[in-house]
Amino acid sequence: MSKSTMTALAVQLEQYLGDPHDPASRMPFAQVLDHDERGRYPYQFLSLLRRWGVPAYSLPAEQGGKAGSVETSVCLMRLVARRDPSTALGLSLTCLGFMPTWILGTEQQKCSLIADITSGDAVSWGLSERTHGSDVVANEVVAEKVEGGYVLTGEKWPIGNATVADKIIIFARTARHGGPAAYSLFILDKWQSRADTVEDMPCENLYGVRAANLSGIRMNKAFVPESALIGREGQGLEIAIKTSLTARVVLLHLALSAVDTSLRLAMDFAERRVLLGDTIIDVPYTRRQLAEAFADLMVADAVVLGAARSLQVVPEQVSVWSSVAKYLVPTLLQKTMAQLTVVLGARTFVRDHPHYGMHQKMLRDILVTDVTDGNTVVNLRNLGHQLGRLLDRANAPEAATCEAAAERATTLFGMDRELPVFEPVKQELFSRGSDDAVLAAPEGLRRLRALAEKVTGAERDRLRCAADLAEELLTRVSPMNMRATTLTSTLGKDYTQSPELFELTKEYCLLHAAAACVLTFVHSYDVMDHPLPSGALLLLQLERLRRQLYPHELIADGAVVDAVMQVLRHLHSDNQLFSHWQFPLAERVHDESAARF
Repeated sequence: MSKSTMTALAVQLEQYLGDPHDPASRMPFAQVLDHDERGRYPYQFLSLLRRWGVPAYSLPAEQGGKAGSVETSVCLMRLVARRDPSTALGLSLTCLGFMPTWILGTEQQKCSLIADITSGDAVSWGLSERTHGSDVVANEVVAEKVEGGYVLTGEKWPIGNATVADKIIIFARTARHGGPAAYSLFILDKWQSRADTVEDMPCENLYGVRAANLSGIRMNKAFVPESALIGREGQGLEIAIKTSLTARVVLLHLALSAVDTSLRLAMDFAERRVLLGDTIIDVPYTRRQLAEAFADLMVADAVVLGAARSLQVVPEQVSVWSSVAKYLVPTLLQKTMAQLTVVLGARTFVRDHPHYGMHQKMLRDILVTDVTDGNTVVNLRNLGHQLGRLLDRANAPEAATCEAAAERATTLFGMDRELPVFEPVKQELFSRGSDDAVLAAPEGLRRLRALAEKVTGAERDRLRCAADLAEELLTRVSPMNMRATTLTSTLGKDYTQSPELFELTKEYCLLHAAAACVLTFVHSYDVMDHPLPSGALLLLQLERLRRQLYPHELIADGAVVDAVMQVLRHLHSDNQLFSHWQFPLAERVHDESAARF
């Protein structure tokens, strides 16, 4: 989908939902906070989003949906989640519950489930079990073969949408022996099951996303027909992992949206609050805090842009892209939220205020992105298992490999480039040492330096400095490779579980993120709208990544911060999404109480 088409679609949804500050809009903050306070599932919000057709953009067009790219789904869900992450999560979990069927389901299964979802049915992804957590190969739910189908026995908890779901995709053991081929997937229709064979478990009282449905299901010989089996017996683990690879990317809209909303609230406050004769946005320290928060968000935005597109452009590398994004984006943006709390101060603790209460809610809700479909440790471990080959190839790549990666990077990070059809079955569980972001980074740096020579004055200096900073970060590949080799020989088999490997993996994520920032800048340079692209913003993005390694070393001076603030204030005053996708948001109703409180 072209940038102009995507923007037009986003505008339609924004106009339909209206400004969340307006109590008369369809998803007002006041009602969102009321649902959150009471832990009330947002049926009303989900219904209006279904009527508009949001779920269809996460379902394949061939069988009745409207999905052309995963990126479209992420963009639309950001507009929902900036109002209420609980509603966005409920809707996303239904669409992700469809993913196993999309991967290896039959035509009949796909058409039937899409028709159900677009008609209003909810779906749950029944993977987790109480005592096994991330160790899915230890799961105990059993599917026993009987005449005409299978009977399912056991408990799934905690899983999202379990109580409200009409259908649950159940991951169950179909072989007595252990190992990867012992598991299969089934579509359990709760309304076709005998009442005494399926029992909903109580909803949990949550800390964040309080209006979401997190619960479980208990099965006692619940019958499913043979037609409910997704793929073949023994393919369940492969399908489950591929589903999680997609989910890890898609659900990051929750983190991006939380920071977008909180940064917008902080800007409202800083622009209007007068202290000792000046607005607080004119206090240099506060200005830097806000500018850095914006830069963090734009780092995450670039990483998610590439990761979402990787699902279609390089499905064989998705295990790397999804793990990098799922680790880096939540951990980075949680620190950003803490920084915004410093700006807002005591207002963070006011629960009932429709303005500041939303920051408190977003502060809690963003935490869910750490744990859904693979927590921080799971993603670092997955990436760590591949790190040796990734560093080997990045340290001494063949020219043809870099050329091919650079060519693919034009689509991975070019917002107006058409994407191939999403075929999740093509995803591979290991990348074989390829990461096009890092491999294409040298060509990205060459393009960045060439752009610097086409501009003048401060912008030229900032682009040159940004290129130098990115090069400094990316040349860490060689010493990192040496450290990994030394650790492997020193620790032996203990290397894969060592804290040292986890720290190396975190550092690799910073390199990938730096590459993503540069590549987004150069490949989307001509399609971004004023006030983007900005050399000052790119420089501050890269400084923020470098400060993960050198926390007290500042590169960007006050003039750079001021230039970034000009970009931020422009987007804020023009009511645009804080993103490389500069979607116009619903016309704003100003809440003057934000300044007075």
